Amino acid sequence: MSAWTDAHCHVQDAFVDRSGATTDEVLARARQAGVDRVVVVGTDLNTSRQALALAARPQPVEVYAVIGLHPHDSAQDRQPLRDLVAARPVGLVGVGETGLDYYYEHAPRATQRRAFAEQVGWAHEFDLALVIHAREAVDDIVDILASEGTPSRTVIHCFTGTAEEAERYLAAGCDISVAGIVTFKNAESLREAVRLVPADRLHVETDSPFLAPVPFRGQANEPANVAVVGAFVAQLRGEDVDLLATTTAANTSRLFALER
Repeated sequence: MSAWTDAHCHVQDAFVDRSGATTDEVLARARQAGVDRVVVVGTDLNTSRQALALAARPQPVEVYAVIGLHPHDSAQDRQPLRDLVAARPVGLVGVGETGLDYYYEHAPRATQRRAFAEQVGWAHEFDLALVIHAREAVDDIVDILASEGTPSRTVIHCFTGTAEEAERYLAAGCDISVAGIVTFKNAESLREAVRLVPADRLHVETDSPFLAPVPFRGQANEPANVAVVGAFVAQLRGEDVDLLATTTAANTSRLFALER
């Protein structure tokens, strides 16, 4: 069987502690479930530093770090994060998760747009992948990518939109990453979108500890469940599960310029 890659998860202490588990336990369970690589994503300075710390020491699975400022926190000072990106620490493979969230609007839209545009610039400047959080903001995300230039390695993480939105992001130069929401009963429009994503632009993720897939919905999510997401996506697309695992792992390797 092919090994899975979780293209986006949060297993730092700041997140895992909520479930009563430890990061070591979570990563060990991922290995047992056939996952051999995870991309751990920061949302602010603290969780970005924690992601880098995980990537810098031996783990049961390969760990890589993406660091940046989530749109919810985009009013925070970005300079310390930029300094951290500029230092190019071991394990750093991307900038994010950044983007726009017009559903919750925990930060003013203008502030979110400025922070997003700046972090797009970091991805260009330091030749890193860009990981985008996108919620009810497709027009502005596409506009900012057009004005700033879409980095050559860019992904919309935890895509939840329609087929039309997927086509717009693909046309803008973005890959699409799919999480456990695709398994939810009311997610038919998302399933329609996932069916049309080209195989070489598709990734699977958990976004753990959030959004556990059916049949674990309502529980704390873990990278081990990327195998559940992947199996569902393979069936949805009429593809062999092992082939989808191999393809998505290769796509994520290309996206983040990993060793294989």
